Amino acid sequence: MGRYDRLRQIEKLDPKRDHVEIYHLMFGYEFPWDMTRALELALYRTYCVPSISALLDRTGEFYLRTQKRYDDTALIVAEMAKWGYDGERGREALRRMNRAHHRFDISNDDYLYVLSTFVYEPVRWMDRFGWRKMTENEKLASYYFWYEIGRRMGIRDIPESYEKFQQFASDYERDNFRFAETNQRIGTATRDLFASWVPRIFRPAVRWGIYALLDDALLASFGFPRPFALMRKLVNGALKMRGRVVCILPARRTPNFFTDRRNRTYPCGYEIAELGPPGP
Repeated sequence: MGRYDRLRQIEKLDPKRDHVEIYHLMFGYEFPWDMTRALELALYRTYCVPSISALLDRTGEFYLRTQKRYDDTALIVAEMAKWGYDGERGREALRRMNRAHHRFDISNDDYLYVLSTFVYEPVRWMDRFGWRKMTENEKLASYYFWYEIGRRMGIRDIPESYEKFQQFASDYERDNFRFAETNQRIGTATRDLFASWVPRIFRPAVRWGIYALLDDALLASFGFPRPFALMRKLVNGALKMRGRVVCILPARRTPNFFTDRRNRTYPCGYEIAELGPPGP
C-alpha cells in the first residue's frame, strides 16, 4: 500500500454518509498517535471552564484514580472509533458513557462545548504537527461522527453545520474561559499524570513541554506559568520534525487504536462495563 492510498480511499467516500468509515480510517490508520495527543489537548481545553472543572473536582476521580479516569475516557472513545457508535461494542461504550454522565447535572452548553473539542482540536493538531493536514472530507466526517454521538447522548441544539459548530465553540470559549482554582487543580493532576509516564529525571521537562503546547488563554485559565519562547520553539520543532519523519514512513497496514495498545490500568484486558466511575 502506498503512503497516500488510504487518503485516496477516504476522498472517494461521502463525509456525511460514510463518516463512520472515514473516522475509523483516520483514528486507527492515518493518525493514531496524533489523534490520541489531540484528544488529550481537547480534554485540557474543557478543564478551562469553571463549571466543568468544578464538577470533576467534586467527584474526586482526578485525584483518587487519575490514570483510570484517563484510560477509561480514551478507551470509550476508541471503542466507538474502532467499531462505530452503532456497532455492538460501540453502542455498549456509548451506553457506559451516558450512564456516567447522566448521574450529574451538566448544562447542555457544557455538553455541546465538550463535544466540539473532539471535532476541532484534532484539526488544529494536524495543522500544526500532523504528517499531513486533514482534508475537508475528514473534517466533515469528524463533525458528522460526533454530531451523531451527541444526538445519542441527548444533547440538544447541536449546530447544523461544521462552521456553525466551530463558531459556537469560539463564542463559548470567549464567554467561559477564566481562571478558577478547580481548573488549576484538575489541570495540575492531569499534567502530573502525563509526567508520571516518564522517568523522574525527565518530569520537569514534560511539565514545561505541556505548558509549551497550551495557548495563552489556556495557561491563564489554569494559572500555569508561561514558558520561555525557546521552550515553545523546541517543543513545536520536535513535533513538526516527527510529522515530517512519519510522512516518509510506509502506510500503516494494521490498526493502532488505543484499544489495541497495552493499557496501564487494565494490563490483562478490560470489560466495557468496568469503564467509568464506580456505580451503576
